[in-house]
Amino acid sequence: MVAPISEDSVLGVITHSAEQTFRFGRRLGCLLHAGDVVCLEGELGSGKTCLVQGIGSGLGVLGPVRSPTFVLINEYPPASVGLWLYHVDLYRIDSAEAVGVGLEEYLYGDGVTVIEWAERAKEVMPPERLWITLSHLNYAKRRLVFEAVGDRYREIGNALRREVSALVDRRDV
Repeated sequence: MVAPISEDSVLGVITHSAEQTFRFGRRLGCLLHAGDVVCLEGELGSGKTCLVQGIGSGLGVLGPVRSPTFVLINEYPPASVGLWLYHVDLYRIDSAEAVGVGLEEYLYGDGVTVIEWAERAKEVMPPERLWITLSHLNYAKRRLVFEAVGDRYREIGNALRREVSALVDRRDV
């Protein structure tokens, strides 16, 4: 993993395999708390679902975590004590429809909400959130750019930044 870091609220990471994307998601999942919202943006095949699978692993949810493209929202309970994962996919709907399916209940609920294709309903997203833009660099490499909006999410970004820096320092990439 390489981490070109530019400012306090932005973190950029390049993963070199689906496994690294998953592991980065797992690290992120371990940092999330009840009520956290993670918005994902990126073209098809950019690694959004792989990242969510890692987040689910970090949260310790039951599952296999699968894309909810056709059902819109999948709910994953914790394997034991822990947080629910609410996995939302807005690929097939717009912001008005997102409100109609009860998205706001998840955004302000007591689990962790991760939203694929969040840009389709940006105006209904909470003002404070973690926004992750994923880009395809080649068949295996992905660029993940984390934008933390709000103090809580800057804390998460700073924790991720410290972990990535430690990995790079150890050459554990």
